[in-house]
Amino acid sequence: MKAIRRFTVRTVLPGSLEPLGELALNLHWSWHTPTKALFEDLDPALWERVGGDPVQLLGGLGPARLAALAEDSDVVRRVADAAADLRGYLDGERWYQQLASGQVDADRPRGGDGVGVVPAAIAYFSPEFGVTAALPQYSGGLGILAGDHLKAASDLGVPIVGVGLLYRSGYFAQSLSREGWQEERYPVLDPDGLPISLLREPTGEPLKVTVGLPGARALVAQVWKAQVGRVPLLLLDSDVEDNARAERDVTDRLYGGGSEHRLLQEMLLGIGGVRALRAFSRLTGAPTPEVFHTNEGHAGFLGVERIRELIEEAGLTFAEAVEAARSATLFTTHTPVPAGIDRFSRELVAAHFGGDNAAPGVPVDQVLALGAEDYEGGDPTVFNMAVMGFRLAQRANGVSALHGHVARDMFANLWPGFDEPEVPIGHITNGVHAPTWVAPEVYDWSDVEQISDGEVWAVRRLLRTRLVDDVRRRVRQSWGQRGASIAELGWVDQVLDPDVLTIGFARRVPSYKRLTLMMRDPARLTALLTHKDRPVQIVIAGKAHPADDGGKKLIQELVRFADGVGVRHRIVFLPNYDIAMAQALYPGCDVWLNNPLRPLEACGTSGMKAALNGCLNLSVLDGWWDEMYDGHNGWAIPTADGVEDADLRDDLEAGALYDLLEGTVAPMFYDQDADGHPARWIEMVRHTLQTLGPKVDATRMVRDYVLDLYAPAAASSRALDGGYAGARELAGWKHRVRSGWSGVRVDHVESSGVADAPEVGSTLELRAFVSLGELAPEDVDVQVVYGRVDESDRLRDTSILSLRREETYEGGRHRYVGEVKLDRPGAFGYTTRVVPNHRLMTGAAELGLAALPPAGTGMDSGDLR
Repeated sequence: MKAIRRFTVRTVLPGSLEPLGELALNLHWSWHTPTKALFEDLDPALWERVGGDPVQLLGGLGPARLAALAEDSDVVRRVADAAADLRGYLDGERWYQQLASGQVDADRPRGGDGVGVVPAAIAYFSPEFGVTAALPQYSGGLGILAGDHLKAASDLGVPIVGVGLLYRSGYFAQSLSREGWQEERYPVLDPDGLPISLLREPTGEPLKVTVGLPGARALVAQVWKAQVGRVPLLLLDSDVEDNARAERDVTDRLYGGGSEHRLLQEMLLGIGGVRALRAFSRLTGAPTPEVFHTNEGHAGFLGVERIRELIEEAGLTFAEAVEAARSATLFTTHTPVPAGIDRFSRELVAAHFGGDNAAPGVPVDQVLALGAEDYEGGDPTVFNMAVMGFRLAQRANGVSALHGHVARDMFANLWPGFDEPEVPIGHITNGVHAPTWVAPEVYDWSDVEQISDGEVWAVRRLLRTRLVDDVRRRVRQSWGQRGASIAELGWVDQVLDPDVLTIGFARRVPSYKRLTLMMRDPARLTALLTHKDRPVQIVIAGKAHPADDGGKKLIQELVRFADGVGVRHRIVFLPNYDIAMAQALYPGCDVWLNNPLRPLEACGTSGMKAALNGCLNLSVLDGWWDEMYDGHNGWAIPTADGVEDADLRDDLEAGALYDLLEGTVAPMFYDQDADGHPARWIEMVRHTLQTLGPKVDATRMVRDYVLDLYAPAAASSRALDGGYAGARELAGWKHRVRSGWSGVRVDHVESSGVADAPEVGSTLELRAFVSLGELAPEDVDVQVVYGRVDESDRLRDTSILSLRREETYEGGRHRYVGEVKLDRPGAFGYTTRVVPNHRLMTGAAELGLAALPPAGTGMDSGDLR
């Protein structure tokens, strides 16, 4: 007989154990080893059964066990100590507070502005958050990155408020059929059994926000709060009785449903999220966020909501509200492939933002223009969430240096007239939260240089053994789900070996990540796995999107290989990759493998987590590895860039991978001294921990965001916010410049000062004659752009010099002059241009306007001796 309703009854704790309730509901326990140990010691067997979830643990202890614990003075003392430790963590002054008071050196942001300005609060929007396995609201890297961002912000004292959705079934639980095909289950989560609390009005009623829908319908959501250390995370939940069935299902699962379902999720996240923030500040007195950070384009409608607020509450026009809103907004793009961007039909968006659901002062045509692909190569029938993200954010970034280049090239058409280096998309390389991902045994190495080879190798073997035990448990469980009997599974006790070189590969399974590249030559892979003296073993995990049959076929192909009797003790696929699995996998591997199609990996933070545990990366030079590989912290897999035949490219790169494993990686691992220690390998481990540790830590990442983006955004916002005079000024100026730009041109350019064979040290004197039409000289910057030129006369490695106005003529014509010192030999060239200029802009490319000389008149080049 099945229950008609299921809910969780939370336990009542004895007085001396009451602090356990707060400790369980603050997710700081998930990265604080002493608190986690306290919970585990209350009942180790139960802790294991509930998957290390304190809320479930407390609910399962029972009155008798709780009463006994309450009489145990040692337990009571540990509970009190943990509560005091948490209170000190929450209340103490940290890096951000010291920054605000001038006690620490800020270092000058790369952006060059905003020094000394620290925002009172920052809102961080993301469609998913991976904080802990006990709160399964994530699918992959985007959510894990968001969770690490919040945890690092908490450790640094950065006043961030997270905003997301509470999905009733999370992403999905993955299992395998007997034939190795991915199967999905969607277990329903009970919010009362999760480490979250429902926000309530002073009346005791649940806090709710409403988003209007077409046809006089409404989408209502209640707001839950997860406490991530010092950082509140607001999660909107549409499963409330106020909604009709369709609206209740909006937050049913992450990345599920059709186009309209996804649009409603993103409207709730963006519009409802801003309203939840306002209500949270009203209820708690928390500062109103000054800066809004959208982690990918899913939350882009937050900009539309803020525009509506400014129109209704401050009396701004649409254009003025856009300037005020975007000045405080940051957009981080994570995808290097167009297929990863949400694009909706214009008709669908128009139906949800127009008609009877249009907001006063927010015309639907203006909303549609924000996401329009109205550029060369764009699709006029779609609404692009990433395009809206860029247009409504004054600052934007990719998530590694290489990804910054890819993003600038990918979205260059939004800023015509500017070459890739000037496209206003920067980068901040992702980082990972070390206390979450590093094994305690490694985390305790304050100075790895002082740790002996023997101790390093003993810890590496301990972590490998721990992984082997976890893998065997998971393999047995997986085969049970696949229909195998206990009698068939005796071989599982021989799966993996704690003394064998262990390679990890775990990530989502889109085609570009090439899950099966290692299987390109099955015979050669088999030889590697079963080598008599230098065997390797491989642990693989990853989920394909439920709608991606291509990804599922890749998983099935790999599983069928791994099921082979001759190799199943050396290669395994573990279903249902999640945080809990990862926390054993990263520390237990010796090598972390990553072989995407370059340059389609935006960052790839799994390799960072592995590196922090002393695992060496074996990776294509893509994402973060492209900028941090130094030749001694792992290995770079050679790539066949430029080879257009996909099969040939895979063959070449798989061959390079096999060569590295056979000829370099495995021999070094097994090259052991008289004490049984691989000295060269251990030295690479030390080097990795010493050099990569500070670079890949999420505290470095969050500091970069604060100094380079959050502080400058707050400064820009404040410059426009005082009575909104700055917003009005900037909007009016942009309108005037756009209207008059057709009259701006470079008429003629002259040069002198260099001989027919110019030499280093010469000075090039330039005179540019420009027409500005109805614009004033103060509206523009006339520039010479110069540098080396390639074979096609394209400028490379450029420098920019602003020319000075020397003379004005009738009809809006002017003469500008300047001098360029020729300071390097080789092919040299220059051109001139006119770009908009205003004190409240962040850069010349902001409007995407540039007037260049007519073809053949403004570019000059030659060789310097």
